[in-house]
Amino acid sequence: MLAYLLRRILYTVPIMLGVTLVCFALVHIAPGDPLVSVLPADASAELQAQLRTVYGFDRPLPEQFVRWVWRALHGDLGLSIGTSRPVAGEVLRAVANTLRLAVLATAIGFVLGSVFGFVAGYFRNSVIDRLASLLSVLGVSTPHYWLGMVMVIVFSSQLMWLPATGAGPGGSDQWAWDWAHVQFMLLPALTMSVIPMGIIARTVRALVAELLAQEFIVGLKAKGLTQFGVFRHVVKNAAPTALAVMGLQLGYLLGGSILIETVFSWPGTGFLLNTAIFQRDLPLLQGTILVLALFFVLLNLAVDVLQTLLDPRIARS
Repeated sequence: MLAYLLRRILYTVPIMLGVTLVCFALVHIAPGDPLVSVLPADASAELQAQLRTVYGFDRPLPEQFVRWVWRALHGDLGLSIGTSRPVAGEVLRAVANTLRLAVLATAIGFVLGSVFGFVAGYFRNSVIDRLASLLSVLGVSTPHYWLGMVMVIVFSSQLMWLPATGAGPGGSDQWAWDWAHVQFMLLPALTMSVIPMGIIARTVRALVAELLAQEFIVGLKAKGLTQFGVFRHVVKNAAPTALAVMGLQLGYLLGGSILIETVFSWPGTGFLLNTAIFQRDLPLLQGTILVLALFFVLLNLAVDVLQTLLDPRIARS
């Protein structure tokens, strides 16, 4: 198992290097001047050249990439052009906020998706199966941003049950797991959980239907095992794949929540990316994308290792 783990960690090194290269190239390919947001309209050529030297934009792109990677390895992602604050601090605060939201949304999606999937799989080809399958298809097909706006209109504007925007009375810097702050998470978390719920429900439904048709399940029923006993065996065999899907959905929510966080003004990585894109803040944009991409790579590694530990059918050598 140790050799397998070391080999998997070794495989992530070239992936991370590739991620950094793609991240850097895509940001610099985009047209526009990154200093346009901080330079006055009548800025002199001398001032423009001075700022380009400060931020390193006067150097060739290969040299910029090497210097950026070297600083990133030491935890330095540069300074934000818009705020002049360290990018690392900005990104870490945003990641913490997004992680709270993504974990809650993944938990909601996993619980509801697993329930719908198990029910649909046990009662396959029935009315219950069709209803659960319809809900899962609707969950996958519904646009996030549209659902978010509908949730704001219904639960915030009309019913006035939950707040629409923000991260709590004290903001994200004074976050606490109490109702005063958690209520600000409910609408964005419910909105984010819809797509993972649909994906997990469809995955679990297919797994349960396949498992119930296996010979060992038929043999267990023939030996007189109770329905609860059969259910435990089905859960045990379906859990590794379901957990792997859940882990991947968590990574997806961390990097794909830009529209939802913008709709709800949640101060996470999506909101930060949106700000960096409109301000053409290259250091902030590069740092945020890099951290999210590396987090997704490490999450994939963790999911692979966890699935290998839980599923005895996967070779560990």
